[in-house]
Amino acid sequence: MKSLFGGLLYCFSLLVVQVHGTNFRFYGYEPQRISPAIRPVQAVQNAISATGIQCKIRPLDLVLIIDSSRSVRPGEFEKVKIFISDMIDTLDIGQYATRVAVINYASTVNVEFHLKTYFNKGDMKQAVSRIKPLSTGTMSGLAIRTAMNEAYTEKAGARPLSQNISKVAVIVTDGRPQDKVQEVSAQARASGIEIYAIGVDRADMQSLRLMASTPLDEHVFYVETYGLIEKFTSQFRETLCGLDICSLETHGCEHICVSTTDSYYCKCQDGYILNEDKKTCSSLDICSLETHGCEHICVSTTDSYYCKCQDGYILNEDKKTCSSLDICSLETHGCEHICVSTTDSYYCKCQDGYILNEDKKTCLSKTPHS
Repeated sequence: MKSLFGGLLYCFSLLVVQVHGTNFRFYGYEPQRISPAIRPVQAVQNAISATGIQCKIRPLDLVLIIDSSRSVRPGEFEKVKIFISDMIDTLDIGQYATRVAVINYASTVNVEFHLKTYFNKGDMKQAVSRIKPLSTGTMSGLAIRTAMNEAYTEKAGARPLSQNISKVAVIVTDGRPQDKVQEVSAQARASGIEIYAIGVDRADMQSLRLMASTPLDEHVFYVETYGLIEKFTSQFRETLCGLDICSLETHGCEHICVSTTDSYYCKCQDGYILNEDKKTCSSLDICSLETHGCEHICVSTTDSYYCKCQDGYILNEDKKTCSSLDICSLETHGCEHICVSTTDSYYCKCQDGYILNEDKKTCLSKTPHS
């Protein structure tokens, strides 16, 4: 995931600068300059606006790490909880969508709830409302280590690497860490966690830079008061929005369009193969391949194929293999007198005094009737 949260915060910075003057600073950017990182987000928003198509939210394993040290006043901590609740409202929360965990820290660290604890917004927001400040020191490094070693484990609800779910941590602090953050933050980033650092009021900017992922100008943010932090979520949904290209008529896939996290690909219906242009499909004679699986006979159709058996055999339930059939045990063999089974088929014969007609089924008496 490329700086999704960062795009949101910069978008909002432009708005806040107009309204509040110098109360908001997006670290590393001049307020009047639009970040190149946000332009793809704007393009997506424009496409959504033009087409009326709803955006598709990327699933995340999101861990919110909040500072509740003694420097954070009770009223300010309530604003942080509103910020978290508003952020939850912007997300597609669910077992197979975005999962959220919250870590509360000061000199000690509490995992308020894990990624696997809540899969609906109502319960999650209720849990956030019950969080109490710890009101001691500021052990930011310990909080990040707890996120890495406890919150981002499969036991706690993090999805395995094979599912390619982005792991994002957002740390909010107003002070200077009382422990070392550089090494543990580097370990967390190396493990695949993307870290955003939000500083408020007295926050130490150098520490924020040591914690955050690169590029720093997309991952480090600062606001002068907790009163502004709630505004960060105003465009969060649009920033996380990845346009579902398969919902547009311009994807170009002849048969089937399959959306992925960042893009899409084309595939073909059964009986067709994707051409070199990766868009169009050509009919495939599956029976010409050794992989069709038919034991006896493969019959190609327009879109697919089917298996059949040689005479004297019947197709099994797997629709692939064949079993020998005693046709003479069936009423449909057609022999007028005697049916004789063979290994692969059968033949008809007549009783004494009769000869087999040309149809090889019926019999004619040798003795003329008087």
